[in-house]
Amino acid sequence: MLYFQVNGQDLVFKVHIQPRSAGNQIAGVREDAVKIRLTAPPVDGEANRACIKFLAKQLNVAKSDLEIISGAGSRSKKIRVHLANDKTRAKRADQIQKKICALAGKKDA
Repeated sequence: MLYFQVNGQDLVFKVHIQPRSAGNQIAGVREDAVKIRLTAPPVDGEANRACIKFLAKQLNVAKSDLEIISGAGSRSKKIRVHLANDKTRAKRADQIQKKICALAGKKDA
């Protein structure tokens, strides 16, 4: 099962990054994290920036709404998605969770 946590206005999930890959893609699941292959090297934060840019595009959210909250120097990271501060927050969190599961090839969170 993928890790998801909703904290107030934020949705947190785990990713496992494989830098210096042939292409940018979601490559399934590793333990409770979404496995992501990125072409960027793990040097000077390039892979972190590429991760945020890639996830923003895949999840259809602004890059400014995504943040690496732990694991910036590691392959395993926790990503926070900032959700709107209104009554649609729960619905948006559910939509993003379903999208992540679909991209990772999982039927459930």
